[in-house]
Amino acid sequence: MASPGAAGSIRLDKLIWYLRFARSRSVAQAMVAAGHIRLDGRRITRASAAVHAGATLVLPVGEQIEVIRLLVLPQRRGPAPEAQACYTRLDGGTPAAAS
Repeated sequence: MASPGAAGSIRLDKLIWYLRFARSRSVAQAMVAAGHIRLDGRRITRASAAVHAGATLVLPVGEQIEVIRLLVLPQRRGPAPEAQACYTRLDGGTPAAAS
């Protein structure tokens, strides 16, 4: 059986879990099923949706919304620095200051 990277895509729920945006894969599946994730501008509700390198994801992280571009597909759920090396933040990740 081929590894996720060999096929050129990975399941959305697995990706969210590998990148440490969810504590467990079941939490990642619930996030997707609730419609909280956008993949290349489309709302996704199927956890099995295929994600490729270069894709843009919009997802909730705590009280913020993160916009990321996937640089490479992760091969495993490793430590945080390894996960963060797989994507780049497009929105700067800083909240707007309240007046």
